[in-house]
Amino acid sequence: MGLKLAISGKGGVGKSTLAGMFAQLAAQEGWRVLAVDADPAASLAATLGMPEEERRKIVPLAERRALIEERTGAKVRQYGQIFKLNPDVADIAEKESAFFRGIHLLVLGAIERGGSGCACPENVVLRELVADVILNKKDCVILDMEAGLEHLGRATARGVDLLLVVAEPSNRAVEVCESIRRLAGEAGIGRIAVVGNKVAGPADEEFLRKACEGASWSACPAYAGYLGGLPFDEVIQRADRENRSVFDVAPPELLERFRQLWEQVKAKAAGQSGTADGRG
Repeated sequence: MGLKLAISGKGGVGKSTLAGMFAQLAAQEGWRVLAVDADPAASLAATLGMPEEERRKIVPLAERRALIEERTGAKVRQYGQIFKLNPDVADIAEKESAFFRGIHLLVLGAIERGGSGCACPENVVLRELVADVILNKKDCVILDMEAGLEHLGRATARGVDLLLVVAEPSNRAVEVCESIRRLAGEAGIGRIAVVGNKVAGPADEEFLRKACEGASWSACPAYAGYLGGLPFDEVIQRADRENRSVFDVAPPELLERFRQLWEQVKAKAAGQSGTADGRG
């Protein structure tokens, strides 16, 4: 069995750090891991610890004009064309991903906003690719997403085992979490959970817990609960500034907290209340 995890939240809350840590923990356990950077900020490669010279070689798929034109039969940035709305993308994840530390990494690049009505070739390829890796791959797939769910059509969303929403202890971050919860419900995502990040102490933890146990969350049938918080830690901040992986520099107690959270995520994705053994 595979595991399909999408991670979302307000910009800057630590989505990519969490996605990178989970990808590395999954690879360490023996999963075949596909990490998909679906955030236009595209920082997942750095959080995996990939050296800068390797990161520079990655061209986001949205900018791969020749590939997009080949698969859709249309010219990029030209309008009034007829092109394939269901291009063949089954081989892209394998052929076009970067490989680092046992993890396949796909960087999607920018996509038009969902409300723009764009059905351009770039969008079609990206959406079909995300649908393919969610619905057809048996791997551990981890999507690092922006605050919206633009990459997920309804059928694709239903293939996600768990949407993990990351929140820091601020009103704005909590408001974004609520917006994501509504979008997820409309898209048909079956399970949603929340994890706190940059939690400086008990007051922050209590703030997030109360915010995620309100009436709107408790009334959501897909809600799998608040999984607890990750500490505000200088090690994480320094790793981010230095473009290093937290996995490489975290002290044992911090790494253990990430492992515990990973076990909770696997259990929630499987629809369980305890821990999961986690291998695909």
